[in-house]
Amino acid sequence: MIIGEIHDEEATGVFFSPAMKRALSYLRETDFSKLKDGRYEIDGDRIYATVQRYDTKPARECRPESHRRYTDVQYVAEGQEFIGWCAFTPELKIAEPYNEEKDIAFYEKLEPESNFVLSEGCFAVLTPKDIHRPCCAIEEPSPVLKVVVKVAVELFEEDGK
Repeated sequence: MIIGEIHDEEATGVFFSPAMKRALSYLRETDFSKLKDGRYEIDGDRIYATVQRYDTKPARECRPESHRRYTDVQYVAEGQEFIGWCAFTPELKIAEPYNEEKDIAFYEKLEPESNFVLSEGCFAVLTPKDIHRPCCAIEEPSPVLKVVVKVAVELFEEDGK
């Protein structure tokens, strides 16, 4: 997991692969307040963004999840939320098995659990080994405009060649 500020181009330019730099550039250069909720292709199914508006929920109503085919770049364009996190371990109990079509598995709980706040202008990179529980209210439910860019894991393998 990596957490950063989207306009810190010096940091985001140094440490990331070309695919991740492309995702971060898209987030940096797009005015999401003018876009409707939905999917926006950056590079077909290899890199795409989902714009979503919702109200955060109490953490007990949010389920821990993971993905296999994509790394998430979760970016808060407006508002703030906290995200629960833990590294994958075989001991984690699965609540809902992996759904290949939706690229998601759900877990009973995060153990051990760490939490971080994703404020306006901040992003988190969550790999398939990062079990995460997004959409959590900090104190009270509040509106959020969030963009999740999905970057196919295969692109990181290509970048390494």
